[in-house]
Amino acid sequence: MGDIPGELWLVEGIFDAIALTANEVAAGSIMSAGNYPSAMLATLKTRCQQAGRPLPLLVWALDNDEAGRRAMWKFHERSSAEGFPSTAALPPAGLDWNDLHQRKRLGEDRIRKYRHAGRILLAKSSSEKAALIWEDKRLTQFSFDYANKMYWSKLDMELFDKKRQDEPEEDAARESLQTVQICNCLPVPLYYLASGVTGEAWYYFRVTFPHDGAAIQDTFSPAQLSACSEFKKRLLSFPGAVWTGKAGHLDHVVERWTYNIKRVDTIDYLGYSPAHEAYIFHDVAVKDGKVFAKNDEDYFSLGRTAIRSLSKRKELSINPDPAKTEKGWFKTFRTAFGVKGIVALGYWLGCLYAEQIRARFESWPFLEIVGEPGAGKTTLLETLWKLYGRASYEGFDPMKASGVGFLRSMAQFSNLPVVLIESDREDVDGSRGRPRQQFHWDGLKSLYNGGSLRTTGVKSGGNDTYDPQFRATLVISQNNPIQASQAIMERIVHIGFDKSHQSDAGRVAALDLGRLEVEKLSNFLLSGATHEREAMALLDKKSALYERRLAETGVQNRRLQKNHAQVMCMVEALPLVASVPRQVADEAIAALAAMAKEREHDLGRDHPIVERFWEAYEFLNGTGAGTDEDAAMNLFARLNHSRDPDLIAVNLNHFAQIASDMRQQIPDLTDLKKFLPTSKRHRFVEANRTVSSAINAQLNSQSDGFLRPASIRCWIFRAR
Repeated sequence: MGDIPGELWLVEGIFDAIALTANEVAAGSIMSAGNYPSAMLATLKTRCQQAGRPLPLLVWALDNDEAGRRAMWKFHERSSAEGFPSTAALPPAGLDWNDLHQRKRLGEDRIRKYRHAGRILLAKSSSEKAALIWEDKRLTQFSFDYANKMYWSKLDMELFDKKRQDEPEEDAARESLQTVQICNCLPVPLYYLASGVTGEAWYYFRVTFPHDGAAIQDTFSPAQLSACSEFKKRLLSFPGAVWTGKAGHLDHVVERWTYNIKRVDTIDYLGYSPAHEAYIFHDVAVKDGKVFAKNDEDYFSLGRTAIRSLSKRKELSINPDPAKTEKGWFKTFRTAFGVKGIVALGYWLGCLYAEQIRARFESWPFLEIVGEPGAGKTTLLETLWKLYGRASYEGFDPMKASGVGFLRSMAQFSNLPVVLIESDREDVDGSRGRPRQQFHWDGLKSLYNGGSLRTTGVKSGGNDTYDPQFRATLVISQNNPIQASQAIMERIVHIGFDKSHQSDAGRVAALDLGRLEVEKLSNFLLSGATHEREAMALLDKKSALYERRLAETGVQNRRLQKNHAQVMCMVEALPLVASVPRQVADEAIAALAAMAKEREHDLGRDHPIVERFWEAYEFLNGTGAGTDEDAAMNLFARLNHSRDPDLIAVNLNHFAQIASDMRQQIPDLTDLKKFLPTSKRHRFVEANRTVSSAINAQLNSQSDGFLRPASIRCWIFRAR
């Protein structure tokens, strides 16, 4: 140890000790704030006793962070109990002694300030700390904290002026300072948050208590910080926290709290943030293939970016440890759901890259999972959700949500699926006594491209609006296939489940998956997010190849080619994130090709409402049953008013009247007007064209005494 110094500074790092020694300060490293140098101090005490020397003054000079300050308190008490004279020195927050050496800030005057800061740290009472602060700052009034409480100290100037005439200023100040408690806990501002969408702002605080209870972290709004009564009420929401200070005290501390406060970026949803190129969840984040844990101030430090989500939803419980993943889960999954389940799994993986895919390819398809009750849809979706950390969840019923609630549900996530269930329910239209579908899918068409969900006004003095984009993906699960316009139907990858392929082994596997805890599966999400670059590279390389393969098999619809090719790429990417054999992935890709072909065939048919119309038309017009002679004898039942044999002209009110007379059920006219323009059996030409009615002309020629109009408004179609 060399010569025994009269004063020994004990620091954490070796370079800190070297830096102090270079400035003629005797120093030694204890390596970390958790390491009390008991052996070294025992040796030092023995050497001092042998040499007949007094023990040196120990200056605890650890880092100025929570661990360092706590250790200095503890080590000071322990070393004092062991007989060492002890004090402390405190560097500025965020800097260590080596930093100060490099900045040439270890001169004698600076050292004196650091020692004084250490004395303040070790103050044994609030009054002593107040006096030490006054010695340093020479303020007439100021706030400070001590033992996790807040105090206000004010110098009685009249008493101070009187006292310092007979004694030193420091002693006069100690006797003249009036110190009172203004808060029974310690609120500490951590950073500033703001929503770029609504303009709202918050200050994020940690509230620490003098008892053993855990600290609580939450937000204060500007309004709650600007009024003493509002601040007191907000602080009371932290159990046992009471503010007893006055308005002037609050103004003083708020000015100090908010000056040059750190700022943290925010998003108002969970999932992928394109602006930050990172996945942000509650407890974990992923950027550039690396997983980050949230720090003790409740935000993520991603390189130079500080960010957190404003979302309070905590349904996702994501396991960051891949070692805790159930090793054989995919084999069980395959047994339970077969090749169609693997297709759904590939789509589920692709959801993690939806925003990136839309940015490069403009769209990401919807997924429709359809099947009779008991076909396994619910079990499949609940298992898929476990892969993303959500337990006992299938989806939500849009029929049970208000308009605003539905739109907010669609905006809560990015690069995660939104699952709509049971939307195919029907009720009875009392005015007509017939079932009518309630949910209209055409309103979701723009979501295919990540379009706007809604437009709302922003509370401001101008014309600002808020247009949240759809950042999630859309999955639909119901018993019956969607009935919507051609544009919607083309945007959907359809998977149909039935009971024909169910087996005892599959049922056992499904039960086993149901018993697995979320922790055993949820690392799938992080694995997918960390392999974003590889998956997107595969999509860039293979999507056009798969589109050509589908075209070669006879799929001509370009949108169907694109949608199914994208999902094929994601199925091929499954081995990147799970134990999926390439042969199994190839089987699912082949199944997707067959699904695309079947989908194109289904889209070539008319909408069921249009099919019902043409079936009724052919029957009532005499072309679907009976003979031409029968039809000619029943002229009142004829429906085609066209004189052109290449056209069909139907007046819908006339059609409804004849159907009623013949006791035939037909689709609602409102629905007919909506879907007839999509007619394929007889191509739609025009709506409500005025035509010269061949039927009315023939009826008028029979001179039955009732004259019918020569012209009538009709819907026009090509006969063939």
